[in-house]
Amino acid sequence: MAPPRDFYEIQKRQKRKSLAVLGLLLIVYVGAVGLLLLAVYLMFALPFIGLVSSAAWPKFLLASLLLAGLIAVVHFKDARDNGAGFILKRLSAAPPDPSDRYHLAFHNVVQEIRIAAGLPGVEAYVLPTLATNSLALVKRDGTPCVAVTEGLLADFTRDELEAVVAHELAHIARGDAFILTLVCSLANFFERFRTGIEPDIESDEKGAGPAPGDVGGRSGLLFAAATLAHGVVGLMSFFFSRERELLADAAAVELGRSPGALARAVYKAAVRNSFVGDFSETYAPLFIVAPESHRHSDGRRPSWTKSHPPLEDRLRALAAMAHKSVGEIIDQVDRERRDRSRAIKIISAAPASSSAGPAPDEPRKDWLIETAERTDRGPFSLEELLVLPSFRPTAKITNAAEGVSAKAWDFPQVREGLRRIRQGRPANPDGLGLCPRCRTALAGSFYEGVPVMTCRSCGGKLAHQAEMDRILARREVGFSPELLAEADAFRKAYLLGPERGKKEAVKPGTARLCPNCGYGMRPRPYNYQYVIPVDKCLSCGEIWFDANEIEILQALVERARGD
Repeated sequence: MAPPRDFYEIQKRQKRKSLAVLGLLLIVYVGAVGLLLLAVYLMFALPFIGLVSSAAWPKFLLASLLLAGLIAVVHFKDARDNGAGFILKRLSAAPPDPSDRYHLAFHNVVQEIRIAAGLPGVEAYVLPTLATNSLALVKRDGTPCVAVTEGLLADFTRDELEAVVAHELAHIARGDAFILTLVCSLANFFERFRTGIEPDIESDEKGAGPAPGDVGGRSGLLFAAATLAHGVVGLMSFFFSRERELLADAAAVELGRSPGALARAVYKAAVRNSFVGDFSETYAPLFIVAPESHRHSDGRRPSWTKSHPPLEDRLRALAAMAHKSVGEIIDQVDRERRDRSRAIKIISAAPASSSAGPAPDEPRKDWLIETAERTDRGPFSLEELLVLPSFRPTAKITNAAEGVSAKAWDFPQVREGLRRIRQGRPANPDGLGLCPRCRTALAGSFYEGVPVMTCRSCGGKLAHQAEMDRILARREVGFSPELLAEADAFRKAYLLGPERGKKEAVKPGTARLCPNCGYGMRPRPYNYQYVIPVDKCLSCGEIWFDANEIEILQALVERARGD
């Protein structure tokens, strides 16, 4: 039967399909609950087997059926109502940032393809990971969602992005996304349950496990029941998704009219793909390619356990639609990457603009302090005044702008400044937006399409932790041989010698202050994988990179990814 064209007819069919899923779930729970009750029966009733009549077995089966039905209905309702939201939250998905041109392009593509697909509304999400992947979900209220990773936005051309979005919207239009969201939401419960009761092998090896004759047998039966249910739901997801990827590819070609672009996108995603989020392979059917698919390309896994058809089959079908061979598709991807790398080198070799912009404003110096010789010393800014060795709250000072002389504690600016210093913030709120290193005004700028604050004096950059994945995924900025040599030196000093990967803390009284919130920044490694020392604000999440540090970090990440 041909797939329905009207979206509301699709929703009606989805409800009927969901009843079939509920029926399968009931069968799973009948087996799982039956095993659990059998375990209880064997533990408590087996010693008194002679006292148990044959009439107890029908009651046992009826109790199993009623309990399985109750659990199945509750589990099904929870998965249908909260499944998509839970998956998005677990993946840290966020709506596109309208100030980011990569995100804005993705949002526009979703709306364009949505109109072509005849869907009433689609929500777009971005996953903060360097992996290359995408997925489609359907929320509780029936709202479809399309999510792509930062790595995909950075690596795909416009026509490839359109092809991927068309593929995901094809899943939605065909009703696949609804069923897969439901099935994978069901599988999430089994995965957590199985992990929770899985025997602790390490503790057993250390002698801390259960003693012989303890509840080990019962745990084994519980584990077997949960594994059975987990496996059955996994097979459900494989059944609902395997060949539908090929159908979604064909439907995407009808929407986007670019089979070559989709073939390149699928190939890139399969080659550049990596782990996406903290979940098992049970969720693989949601994605355009299975997470970590490159690890299973040796063919050792049985075909029936795979959630997607072989990559070769997909590429062959799409290449035939484009009247090309698979080899030509792969050559085109390689040629595109070489051209892109060449363009980045040309752009990075162009002379930079000599315009440094207007000079930063100097802080006002309105304060004088009376010395022991009863002469005025200064002028000082408020921050300079409060850190003078001779400053006391009872010292006599003068505010030249106001023409007022009094004890320091009598000035509200001084009292507020001292309070802010005790909190680790700058004495003067006007100090926000200043470079943590040289205390000059920061200027707004963009790096890899991401808004950052830069210092025109020392060349440092301020970026938020949440936006670093965008910067590290993109490759607009090229690196000079000198910077690459500096990156090699950093790698030897910090990546190969983590014990030296610490940033020297500044001396007391000269702490680097966050330009965003004013609290003191702490020297920390960027993360456990790249222990390049940076200054982090533990209050608002801003990161300060000294000159060339962010470029060095990006060069090391690109080298590790093979870019």
